[in-house]
Amino acid sequence: MKKSLLSILVMGCSAFGSAYADDFTVLKQISDKPTLLKSGPYSGNYYVPSTLSTIKWGYLPNKDTKSVLTVPSGSTITFDTVSHEGLLEDQGRDAEKYFNSKGVKSEYILEEAKMITKSDLKHDFFKDGPHIITGPVAIEGAMPGDVLKVEIIKVEPRVPYGVISNRHGKGTLVGEFPKTPASPNPSVKDPASFGNVSIFTPIEKNAKGEYEGVMKTDSGKSIRFPLYPFMGTMGVAANTSEPVNSVPPSFFGGNIDINELGAGATAYYPVQVPGAMFYTGDSHFVQGDGEVALTALEGSARATLKITLLKSGRDKIPGKEIKQPLAENAEFWITPGLDPDLDEAMKKSTREAIAFLKNEFGIDEAIAYAYLSAATDFQVSQVVDRTKGIHAMIRKADFKEFVEEPKK
Repeated sequence: MKKSLLSILVMGCSAFGSAYADDFTVLKQISDKPTLLKSGPYSGNYYVPSTLSTIKWGYLPNKDTKSVLTVPSGSTITFDTVSHEGLLEDQGRDAEKYFNSKGVKSEYILEEAKMITKSDLKHDFFKDGPHIITGPVAIEGAMPGDVLKVEIIKVEPRVPYGVISNRHGKGTLVGEFPKTPASPNPSVKDPASFGNVSIFTPIEKNAKGEYEGVMKTDSGKSIRFPLYPFMGTMGVAANTSEPVNSVPPSFFGGNIDINELGAGATAYYPVQVPGAMFYTGDSHFVQGDGEVALTALEGSARATLKITLLKSGRDKIPGKEIKQPLAENAEFWITPGLDPDLDEAMKKSTREAIAFLKNEFGIDEAIAYAYLSAATDFQVSQVVDRTKGIHAMIRKADFKEFVEEPKK
C-alpha cells in the first residue's frame, strides 16, 4: 500500500521530493516578466509572474499605481501568485527555512517565495496587510462607470501544501485563541515569540484522484477534506492616492474571501480609475464559510482568468448597474454585503439582493424581499478581515420564466 504524504514527511525531508514524483508537479514561474505566451499549455494567454516589480506586499493598487501589463478586453490572463503564509515575520520571514522545517525539500519551495523573503522589500507585520498582491493589469478602454467581468477559468495549486494560521488579536475567538502566550516584544529572529499558531497542511490525492487537505492530529490520525481553490483577493484599483491596506474588502473588491469564486464562477467589479487596474492574490486551496480562525488553507496558486470590459451604456450589465462587486456561478447570483458590523453586512447584502432582483427582472421590492426570506440562503463569507462579509445566494433556476422565451 502506498504510504501517505504525512507518513513520508515524518520520516524526514529527504523523502519529500519522491513523494510527488508522479502525483504533483510544482508550477514554476513561466517567465520572469509579464508577457504574451506563444507556446506551451497556456499559449495565447497573457502571463503575469510574481516578481519584486509586479507585486505589492500588504497593500492594494491605487490610482497612482503603474500597470505591469496592458491587455485588450476579452483577454485571458494567467497569474502566478505567491501565498504570504510561510513568509510572514511570525514565521521567520524566510520561506526556505520555514518550509524546510516542515519537511519540504527546497525544490518544492517556489523560487519567488524565497526571493521575496530574502529581499529588502519592506513589510511591517503589525501595520501592513499580510497579502502578496500581483498586478495590476490595465484593460484597454476601461473608464470609471464601466464594469470588469472576470471569469475564473482555473485556479491550480502551485505547491503540494498550504498553511492555516491563527494570530493574536485576530480571528473569531480573540482573547481565547491562540492559547500560546505572546512576548511583549516579538522578533522575527524568534518567530515563537509572537505566540501565533500556523498549521502546516499538505495536500495529496485520494483514491478518486482528487486532491484533499491532510491535517494530522495528536492521535496520529488525519483529518482529510476536499479542496476548492479560489482567489481570496481580486479587484480593481481604488480612486485614491492614499495607501489601501490589503485586509479590508470594499466596493472595489479586494479581500472579499467568497469561497464560491472558484473555477466556473464569474465576478463583476465597478471600474474606479482609467484602465481599471485589475489585480489578484491571496489564493486559498479551500475555505469554510466564516474563515473563523483567521486564514483558510492558504497556498500559492496559478489563476487563469478571462477579463472582459463591459462599457457603460453599451453592454448589458447584470442588475443594470454595479456599485460594488457582484458574482455568479452556474446555479446562483451572489450579492455581497460588506461592513465592520456583521448585522450591517447582513442588511447590506439583503438590500443588494433586492436591488438586483428589481433591476434585473423588474420584480417589486416587497415581493423580492419576501422571496429572499423564503428561498435564499445568506452565507457568512468571513468575519476576520475587519470588514465582515455576508453574501446572498440567489438561485437562478427560480427565475427561468423571466429569462426563457415563451413556448409557441
